[in-house]
Amino acid sequence: MGEPLKRTPLYDLHRDLGARLVPFAGYEMPVQYPTGILAEHAWTRSAAGLFDVSHMGQVRLTAKAGKNAALALETLVPGDIAGLQPGQQRYTQFTNDAGGILDDLMVTSTGDHLLLVINAACKDADLAHLQKHLSGACEIEPMFARGLLALQGPQASAALARLAPAVATMAFMTGAFFVIEGAECYVTRSGYTGGDGYEISTPADATAAIAKALLAQPEVKPIGLGARDSLRLEAGLCLYGHDIDTTTTPVEAGLVWSIGKDRRAGGARAGGFPGADVVLKQIAEGAPRRRVGLLPDGKAIAREGAEIALAGRTVGKVTSGGFAPTLGRAIAMGYVERPHAANGTAVDLVVRGKPVPAVISPMPFVKHAYYRG
Repeated sequence: MGEPLKRTPLYDLHRDLGARLVPFAGYEMPVQYPTGILAEHAWTRSAAGLFDVSHMGQVRLTAKAGKNAALALETLVPGDIAGLQPGQQRYTQFTNDAGGILDDLMVTSTGDHLLLVINAACKDADLAHLQKHLSGACEIEPMFARGLLALQGPQASAALARLAPAVATMAFMTGAFFVIEGAECYVTRSGYTGGDGYEISTPADATAAIAKALLAQPEVKPIGLGARDSLRLEAGLCLYGHDIDTTTTPVEAGLVWSIGKDRRAGGARAGGFPGADVVLKQIAEGAPRRRVGLLPDGKAIAREGAEIALAGRTVGKVTSGGFAPTLGRAIAMGYVERPHAANGTAVDLVVRGKPVPAVISPMPFVKHAYYRG
């Protein structure tokens, strides 16, 4: 028998709402509600969907006397953390000595500390990694009991602004403290759907009340992990453990934009992170393979692990695939050898032993709609 599944502060609410609960990253999580994944996906694209992402790990880093938390964190990630102004947020990755990705994470500066959001399946390993390398420079406070709500969609701002009016003027990738339903929360204008929205870090004992207050807004409905996956796939966003892992570098994954200019060759703080020699060489010379979008013909869904072939030879593998409700068609992403990774290249996806014609396509499949002010 394995360990019993954990529950987020919204477990009882999910049950009350009729969610179908499944094991995910050690938690009982809602994969869908009675309306179903397609309806939930469409609602999030047109109105506002509320996701429980409390299984994610939240960590606070505070510099010890005479130390700098941002520079300390830069020894583990390729992002420009020292350049964060108070209230700014960045996406980055923990890398290993080969340039592979141990996890991807969000980092926000509040001015006097850094707030990290890390992936659920990696959070214990990430915490140990932080403690091993940064405990001399930082107080490392895991806040794994806190709630985390993602409110996503074009009407998310209108709904949340009724509870905290100032959120309406926030720009994408910024954060601030707000009192919501009597509880101090940290809100960032960010998310995982490619659309506008917010992530709301809540005290555990206030999470259910805040979720109910949001669900009382006419624009908001609860959304499960099934639609969360189809939304992020349409947006061309990586899922850790599938599209990125310890065998992929940020360059191969198409994440060079997240590597700070000062962390690249010639920058004032160039390198200094694990695997920097590999990553900086790939930036300069190109990586051996590239993450690409794929548009298969017909209705066949190419799932993770499907081979990508060209003239009968395997040139890559699919890492995520599914149906894109917004487009009404199958989509996928995967890694292809660099010489064959150009947009428009015709390939075959091997689905249940049969070749399905496909074309390499730009991502995102659905245009991002972030609010930049």
